[in-house]
Amino acid sequence: MSDLNYWLGFNRVTGIGPAKIQALLAAYGSLERAWTAGEAELRDLGFDSRTLQNLREARETLDLDAYRATLDRAGVHVLTWNSAEYPANLREIPAPPPVIYFKGDWSPSDKWAVAVVGTRRLTAYGRQVAHELVTGLSRSGITVVSGLARGIDAVAHQTAIEHGGRTIGVMGSGLDHVYPPEHRGLYHEIVSGHGAIVTEFALGTEPEAKNFPVRNRLISGLTLGVLVIEANERSGALITARFALEQDRDVFAVPGPIHSPVSKGTNRLIQQGAKLVMSVEDILEELNLQMVEEHVAVAAAVPETPEEAALLSRLSSQPVHVDELCRETGMPTAQVSSTLTLMELKGMVQQVGGMNYVRLREGGATYHLSGERSDVL
Repeated sequence: MSDLNYWLGFNRVTGIGPAKIQALLAAYGSLERAWTAGEAELRDLGFDSRTLQNLREARETLDLDAYRATLDRAGVHVLTWNSAEYPANLREIPAPPPVIYFKGDWSPSDKWAVAVVGTRRLTAYGRQVAHELVTGLSRSGITVVSGLARGIDAVAHQTAIEHGGRTIGVMGSGLDHVYPPEHRGLYHEIVSGHGAIVTEFALGTEPEAKNFPVRNRLISGLTLGVLVIEANERSGALITARFALEQDRDVFAVPGPIHSPVSKGTNRLIQQGAKLVMSVEDILEELNLQMVEEHVAVAAAVPETPEEAALLSRLSSQPVHVDELCRETGMPTAQVSSTLTLMELKGMVQQVGGMNYVRLREGGATYHLSGERSDVL
């Protein structure tokens, strides 16, 4: 049974989050060994009685092979902390989710992402501003991240798609529970070539209210900054802005009329130090993103030399050391190293530490980053 099964298993256990996963890995070296650990040992690691009971029930009732087969049939891909393609921005936040599920595809350009969030009860002003700013972001090669909710979120996703941009929707439920239901069409449009839908919640998880603050932490975590367009003083968008500050992300806000209820939150953010946004250039300049289109063009390149093709053919999602690549290709170390450096700039490969490299795509110009997907799903 693959180690991924046990990541999926622990992800299904209520009460086991990033801190406990880290403790299990430190104590046992792998989640496969941790899955069979005794309760006395787990209690010493800080597992309380309720969590131990939840784990006991999961061990007795979960068929992990069957669950993986369900994911496969549903077209769901999985990334874990061990996946080389786990989003770099998300990996940087405090306590990143150990497992994320997604549909669609990831692109190397998604590291240049901005979240666009706001009220569900948007005004004509909010709609117009969201459309203008997201149009500018998309035309600049910026991936737009939002929460698939009604209002500003929906405008952000739809505008990105209209202008040929990429967009990522983050859900507060399992990927089989689209919320709100009327956004099923938008959901399928995103995963059909315009980006990805992502969640840290397992299949079957209902869109309960308690899940959405957790979801908001991923919205900010996947990005370089968060733009708030219209939000009242109790808006969930402000929760996303607070997470952004905790994650050392930039926060941007669009000013609005002082008597408008849905501008009170954004105006307050500006009072508290958020950058006031009057045009997309305010965001691009602050994040130094003016050159993203050039970076994206480089990342979309295909192998241009026999050396690149030879190295790419010997790389997969499993790390391979430079010395092994030299032996397999017969190329000198200096040539392998310089070629890999150029390929990394193009987004074709990634160094994952210790002079080990993984392949980031499977050919063609479209990236499908899926961690252990090649041997799992």
